[in-house]
Amino acid sequence: MRLNRQAIAALCDRPGVSIGSLAAAPERVVQFGEGNFLRSFVDWMIDAMNGRGLFGGRVVVVQPIERGTVDVLNAQDGLYTLILRGLQGGQVVEQRQVITAISRGIDPYRDWNGFLAVAEQPELRFAVSNTTEAGIAYVEEPRPTQGCPASFPAKVTAFLHRRFDRFRGDPAKGIVFLPCELIERNGAQLRSCVLRHAEAWGLGPEFTGWVSEHNRFLNTLVDRIVPGYPHEEASALAEQLGYEDRLLTTGEIFHIWVIEGDAEVAKELPLTQAGLNVVWTPDLQPFRTRKVRILNGAHTMMALAAFLAGADTVRECVEDPVLGAYVRRGVFDEILPLLPLPAQETRAFAEDVMERLANPFIKHNLISIALNSVSKYRVRVLPSLLEYRTAYRRIPHALTFSLAALLAFYRGTEVRDGALLGARGNGPYPVKDDAPVLDAFAEQWRAFAQHEDVAVFCRTILAHADFWGEDLAALPDLREDVSAHLGRILKGGVRQALGMLPSQR
Repeated sequence: MRLNRQAIAALCDRPGVSIGSLAAAPERVVQFGEGNFLRSFVDWMIDAMNGRGLFGGRVVVVQPIERGTVDVLNAQDGLYTLILRGLQGGQVVEQRQVITAISRGIDPYRDWNGFLAVAEQPELRFAVSNTTEAGIAYVEEPRPTQGCPASFPAKVTAFLHRRFDRFRGDPAKGIVFLPCELIERNGAQLRSCVLRHAEAWGLGPEFTGWVSEHNRFLNTLVDRIVPGYPHEEASALAEQLGYEDRLLTTGEIFHIWVIEGDAEVAKELPLTQAGLNVVWTPDLQPFRTRKVRILNGAHTMMALAAFLAGADTVRECVEDPVLGAYVRRGVFDEILPLLPLPAQETRAFAEDVMERLANPFIKHNLISIALNSVSKYRVRVLPSLLEYRTAYRRIPHALTFSLAALLAFYRGTEVRDGALLGARGNGPYPVKDDAPVLDAFAEQWRAFAQHEDVAVFCRTILAHADFWGEDLAALPDLREDVSAHLGRILKGGVRQALGMLPSQR
């Protein structure tokens, strides 16, 4: 049996699977993107609001690229199963639910007029999107007449112009945009692109005024790990569920959505009243800093050291007594104290992160996290290291160790097929980064093979201000600490070097 509305009646008595609200409701949300993340995050939230009688709206999904899955979505009447699983308080938790928030899907490349017709629906109020980080970018293209433009902002501009014409610029018919793309100020950037298209297409000052004054483009920050379709378990899950679901998706239990908006919009979109972890705030930057420093910072500080120590996944790292203690020391002792949010909140968030990292249902490979580690380190870890050094006038040894581990991970003398070849045990591994970074490391490791002076190597590589944002070699205490850690890693390996990590005085 395939999942669709006809199959729902047979599922109602099936244990272990909850079914969202099937009550008729108008399409109040247009969603650009039909992928796993939005279906596991935003649509799940709308389903929760509908189930509590708080929203009374459905989602019409727009396929943002030429090849997508709206045909499958429509064949299943917008229905799909979401399995959320992970750890809560150290206990394994799993939730299975058929999500019913989506009414239908539209492919604007095949049905451009159908897409524009959505803009004429009076009940429509919200728009969400996840078109990849590259999706919110201005791409010069002509004003569409009968066909679909390529870029997401161009689609939005055409959509808003049709709505402006249909309702004659009615201020009450503006749309609230909540983009979920992982870029800073995603709402502001989308608004800027739309206004550029409006100007380039000559849509007139009345339209641009309506866009600027009566449509809201809110900056948001999203966080939930969504592995997506469980290929290895699909057959077993279909047998357990009693039906085939081609859109089955999985995600972790943890979620948070930070929205830079006011109480007026929050009242229209009662996410918090539905018991969801949603934060409405006038400034989301502190929350972004917290996520980048703790979650992303933990990933980057652990990945390279743990990989060199023989671990392959995040879970292996945090469950290892030595590696796990190193990660906790870096996060709780050296990153948390300087974050710009209440200490109790940041500690609770960090504890959630540690539980998320140990999720037995998510296999996160360290070698994947290691991609472009130099630029990631500069954004995710280095600010914490430098701020700690300034605030406490001493070195944060776990964070400097993570920098030494990065230098050791990038140990290689040959760049082949766009990757620097490192070695762990008896096998090679690819170090992937920008070409200038790989070339610089290869050159300095070749030089090290001749002089074998760790201090010289560190002084040279840390002096690359283009890598780190400043000349780190000009900070003698930092340079000397990194050199000491690197020397111990090269001599006895990561585990032995961690055993010699100085205590924090």
